[in-house]
Amino acid sequence: MTLHFTNAGLINPETGTDAPGSLTVLGGRIVAVDGPRPGGAMEVDCGGMCLAPGIVDWGVKIGEPGERHKESFRSAGLAAAAGGVTTIIARPDTNPAIDTPEMLEFVTRRAADASPVRIRHMAALTKGREGHEMTEIGFLLDAGAIAFTDGMKVVTDTKALSRALVYAKALGALVVGHTQEAGLSAGASATSGKFASLRGLPGVSAMAERIGLDRDLGLVEMTGARYHIDQITTARSLPALERAKKNGFDVTAGVSVHHLTLNELDVGDYRTFFKLTPPLRSEEDRLAMVEAVADGLIDCISSFHTPADEESKRLPFEEAASGAVGLQTLLPAALRLYHAGQLDLPTLLRALTLNPAKRLGLPQGRLAEGAPADLMLFDPDAPFVMDRFSLLSKSKNTPFDGARMEGKVLGTWVGGTQVYAAK
Repeated sequence: MTLHFTNAGLINPETGTDAPGSLTVLGGRIVAVDGPRPGGAMEVDCGGMCLAPGIVDWGVKIGEPGERHKESFRSAGLAAAAGGVTTIIARPDTNPAIDTPEMLEFVTRRAADASPVRIRHMAALTKGREGHEMTEIGFLLDAGAIAFTDGMKVVTDTKALSRALVYAKALGALVVGHTQEAGLSAGASATSGKFASLRGLPGVSAMAERIGLDRDLGLVEMTGARYHIDQITTARSLPALERAKKNGFDVTAGVSVHHLTLNELDVGDYRTFFKLTPPLRSEEDRLAMVEAVADGLIDCISSFHTPADEESKRLPFEEAASGAVGLQTLLPAALRLYHAGQLDLPTLLRALTLNPAKRLGLPQGRLAEGAPADLMLFDPDAPFVMDRFSLLSKSKNTPFDGARMEGKVLGTWVGGTQVYAAK
């Protein structure tokens, strides 16, 4: 069926434009932008709302296998579709870890059968994510691994990491790192400073991120590997990242939407839904991250969706599980930056869609002829109060519960097929 989207505000992150227009879709792909309506096409009147590429959410944890009670491929896919996410890039920190071609092929089949949106998987960089022996990177690439990472578990054996980077370089594989100094970060649940001291929380210095980043960038310089930093969250890390890019290293970086929109004071009286990894930072760090996204120094914004059940969150702050769900809240949370006048829509959508797709070698994230028709239609100004029990994820651990937000997804299409329509 041919679809013709009319009366749309086209947000094109590739050209940086935000203008009225139309879009024609045939065979799961965009065949015309601002062209006439073809005969027999089904017209989709967008009512003047924003039509943009679907979000590519990089770094999503899904509980299959091992923790299906927290999140399944089906529930994650439904939540993603309702949040305008058309491609999930899943983490390998499952139980057991995705560290063999057989395990990767299993989760790939499960995801294809259960999820209404696209799911691509990263594979573990080391066996069992234990940081000692690298996985079979070549075989995992052949099985469909899109990148390699041990997730939030830092590889502390520098020689093992350097060997993995050398091997990844030879195969052209992308390595994703979590740049925290593991020793300094161990046992911490807040960022060091006045707030952590007043609350009696074990803290970690913001320099732990800088130290971890400096080590990894040194290894990237030594090996020439392709490298992506999953989360930059402190202002002290930005000069090192900027130098690496100016020196021509093949390095990109991301940031979580939570670190762009929340700060350490939001923890308040030990609110465990705000316990994240890395911990929330100062307001000065948050503003520095927003500026880095606006300048293009930080390339990608992601939800870092990490489901946790009620039992693991309803504990004293130090003992509670880290992480928050974010597939459905990613867009309205990110739109806070647009409504605050800090980022325009094309810049925001570039970090949510085009940049992660380009870095991962995916064709998504574009409103161009020949691109996949993975689209989201949204009203950036629609107000609502977030109710965590309305989320489609199995776990409800969102820091935005009860928050006033703006921005609602009205429809989501994957390959030209509608997978979500707002009621």
